[in-house]
Formats: sequence, C-alpha cells, structure tokens
Amino acid sequence: MCSVLNVHRSGFYAWLNEPESIRAIENKQLTKEIKEAFVESGGVYGSPRITAQLRRNGTRVGENRVARLMQRARLKANLGYKRRYFKSSMPSVISDNHVQQQFVVAEPDTTWVTDITYIKTYEGWLYLAIVVDLFSRKVIGWSMQPTMKREIVIKALLMAVWRRQPNANVIVHSDQGSQYTSEDYQAFLAANNLTSSMSRRGHCLDNAVAESFFHSLKTERVKRKIYATRNEARADLFDYIEVFYNRVRLHSHLGHQSPEEFEIRYNSVS
Repeated sequence: MCSVLNVHRSGFYAWLNEPESIRAIENKQLTKEIKEAFVESGGVYGSPRITAQLRRNGTRVGENRVARLMQRARLKANLGYKRRYFKSSMPSVISDNHVQQQFVVAEPDTTWVTDITYIKTYEGWLYLAIVVDLFSRKVIGWSMQPTMKREIVIKALLMAVWRRQPNANVIVHSDQGSQYTSEDYQAFLAANNLTSSMSRRGHCLDNAVAESFFHSLKTERVKRKIYATRNEARADLFDYIEVFYNRVRLHSHLGHQSPEEFEIRYNSVS
C-alpha cells in the first residue's frame, strides 16, 4: 500500500502510532451528545435546534460544527410530506384580511390563526383543525373528526376560548374554506367577541403560521406513517401537540424556547 501511494513506510507507521488529537476526542464526545439530542427529539431536529439544545445543556458549540458532525454521523431531520389539495365551492361569506402577513404580535390572545389538515389511517381520513396563538405559536385549540364538517372548526375554537378566556377582542384568521364561511362559524365568532379575518384565495402565505405547524407535524411525526385506526392517530396527534410541540419542541421564532416556556417567562415579567 505504501508503494502504491508513494508513501515512506516509516512515515506510515509514525502516523499509525500517533495518538488521537484533542480535537478528535472532543468531536467524539460532541457526536455522542448530538446523537442523544437527536434521539430525544424523535429524529426531527436539524443542526440549528440541535445546537440550541446543546447550548441549553451547557455545551458551547457552533452550528457549523454540529452540522458537519451530524453529516458524518448520517443524522438528518425528517423532511417531506406530500400535500393533499381539496376543491371547495365559492365562499358565501368573505372577511377582510386583518393580519396581512404580520405574524409577530406583542401580547398573547390578540391574534389566533386556524386551519384544517388531514391524516391518513387504514379506517380512512382523520381531519385535524387547530387554533394557534401567534404570540407564542402555542396550539391552544384543536379538534379531530372523521369528516370536514363545520363542527370541527367550531370545536377547535371552543377549546381555545375555554382555555384562554380572552378579556378583549381577538382576531381569528383562517382561509376561505366552507367551514369558516358558514353561518354557524361566523355566529360563534360574533357571540364570543372574536373578529373574523381571512386569507386571499390561493395565497397560502397569508396563513403561513398554521401551514408551518402542519408541516412540522407531518414531517416530524406523521411522515410516511399509516395509522391502523383513527383512535391510534388521535392518541399520537394528542401526544405531539400537547406533550411535544407545546411543551418541549424548541422554536427558532421564540429564541429556541418551547411555546409553554415562552408564555411562562412572559407572564413572570408582565
């Protein structure tokens, strides 16, 4: 081998017997910590959140180094979930867009966003409606049903109202789906001091925060996964929303805090 590579044997044996460098030893320990953080996240954290988690644990490290070590260890966050599109009739009620893609708010319970997605099971589709507070990105209301009738969005919003008990008017932003333009939904808003806001048709970025949550849900938990029953899916989605997403998952928008942690810190100083 030395002859083929044109390397002196003495140099080869000197390299072979050279002790492991301090940097290599540090990388081994750091890779171990990276793997632990990656496993704890359920395999959903990329290098930015892994870096944030390590720093929270007291390890000082740069994101570029974490990214390199993750690549060497073949650790890659789960990505990708094919979106399903639904056809809908023209809406009967259209509200003005009061959000205008301004997704940063200074206080909780000033603007909520809501949307519906689908989950595949062997029993058929399970539909999930959610309500997210723009302030903390916390999922404050949700409902799961086997159909996309208007009751699903009303129940999700009812949970949000029960949990938060807002003292002032709240803007509730949605798309122009038939569930949100129904008379029952609009009546519920009016009865609970909630103001309807709607995205423009065909502009998914108008509701980007809700879309972002569904992307995280599907890439981090549901990707290429088929649930045997709707009840199995419900249990797993509950775990993701209430246990992982709201209380554990680090959000870059929140300075790598969980929504629960972000709200607790806000309430402690307000």
